[in-house]
Amino acid sequence: MKISKKIVAVLLAALFAIGCFAGCSADKPADDNTGTSNAAETKVKVGFIYLHDENSTYDKNFLDAAKAACEKKGVEMVNKVNIEENDSCKEAALDLVDQGCNVIFADSFGHEDYMIEAAKANPDVQFCHATGTKAHTENLPNFHNAFASIYEGRYLAGIAAGMKLNEMIESKEITAEQAKMGYVGAHPYAEVKSGYTSFYLGAKSVCPSVTMEVTFTGSWYNETLEKEAATKLISNGCVLISQHADSMGAPTACENAGVPNVSYNGSTASACPNTFIVSSKINWAPYFEYMIDCVATGKAIDKDWTGTLATDSVQLTDVNEKAAAKGTKEAIEAAKADLESGKVQVFDTSKFTVKGETLTTYMADVDTDPEFKGDTEAVADGAFKESFHRSAPYFDIDIDGITLL
Repeated sequence: MKISKKIVAVLLAALFAIGCFAGCSADKPADDNTGTSNAAETKVKVGFIYLHDENSTYDKNFLDAAKAACEKKGVEMVNKVNIEENDSCKEAALDLVDQGCNVIFADSFGHEDYMIEAAKANPDVQFCHATGTKAHTENLPNFHNAFASIYEGRYLAGIAAGMKLNEMIESKEITAEQAKMGYVGAHPYAEVKSGYTSFYLGAKSVCPSVTMEVTFTGSWYNETLEKEAATKLISNGCVLISQHADSMGAPTACENAGVPNVSYNGSTASACPNTFIVSSKINWAPYFEYMIDCVATGKAIDKDWTGTLATDSVQLTDVNEKAAAKGTKEAIEAAKADLESGKVQVFDTSKFTVKGETLTTYMADVDTDPEFKGDTEAVADGAFKESFHRSAPYFDIDIDGITLL
C-alpha cells in the first residue's frame, strides 16, 4: 500500500513527540510532598565492634544506642562482641567489610590502631572510633574519632554526690572532715582522670570539704577487682563511691555495705535500690544517626565529633529519690542550665589548685605520641578547655583534694 508523504510526516512527528515526552519524563526528578527532588542515597549497612558484650555496662550502652539508631534510620546492622584490643579487631573489621558494611564503628580505646590499619586497606569504607585520639593526625579521609563532653555529665553527677554528703553531714552521720569519696578507675588514662576530676569538682561545688581517693584496677571490666577496689575504699573510710569501670562490682559492694553509689553508663537501681543515686552516660545514638546520614548522603564525617548536653549526647538517669538527698534533681537541673549557658565551666581554674597553685598554663598531649609529650596549650579564658582541640579527653592533671592510691 502506498503511503503519502504527508501521512509519513504526521506519523514521524507523532512518534518524535511520544519519544521526547518519555525521555523528558524519565529525566525529570520525582516530586515529593515538599516539592523537592528525591536524590538517590547510598544504602547503608553498619558494622559494630564491641570490646565486651551486654554484661558490660559500657558496651551495653553502645549496643542499645546502635540498635535504636539503626532501627530509627531503617538500616541493617552487624554486631561483633567480645573483640579484644589486638589483631582480632582488624580481623573483625575486615570481615565486616566482606559482609558489605560501608561504615564500621569500634567502641574501645585500644581498638584504634587496628581500625586505622583496616581503614588504610579499605579506602571506600568509613571507619569510626570512640575515645580515640589519632584521627586528626592520621588525617585519613575515611577514619574518624568521636566522643562527648561526658565531663559535664560527671560534674552533674558529682553535684548529686555532694548533696548526699551534705545530707550526711547535716544528719550528723559524718562530720565535714569525713566527707571522703572513693572512686574505682580502670586505668590512669586522661579519659579516666578527666572523669573523676570533673566528678570531684561537681561534688566540691556544693560540699567544699569533700576529698576523694582513687584506685585503679588495670582493667576496663573485671567484676572481682572492681568489687574488691570498692570494698577497700569503703574500709578506708570513703562514705560514697563512684567509678569509671564497667561491671556491677562496685555498685554491688556499695549495696552490700549500705554505702551510697553514683554509677556510670546506666541505672543500677534495680540491683541496688537502697544505694544507687544517679548515673551519667554518653548517649551514642545521636552520633550513630549522624554517621549513618553522612554515609547515606555522601557527606564527610567530622574528623573529631564531640557530642554535648545540647545534642542530647550527655545524659543522666533519673535520680533515685530513695537514696538521693532532697533537692538533688532541682540542683542538677539548675547546674545543667548554667553549663549550657556557659555561666559555669567544669574545669574553671579558679575552682581548684595543683600543688597549692592556680593553674595558669598547661601543655596538653593532644597530638598523641609514645612519650605523651605536651604539645597544645589547653588553658584559656580561665579554664582548661577539655575536648576542644580533639574529641577525646586530654585532661590528665592531678589536682589537690584527690589522692591516688
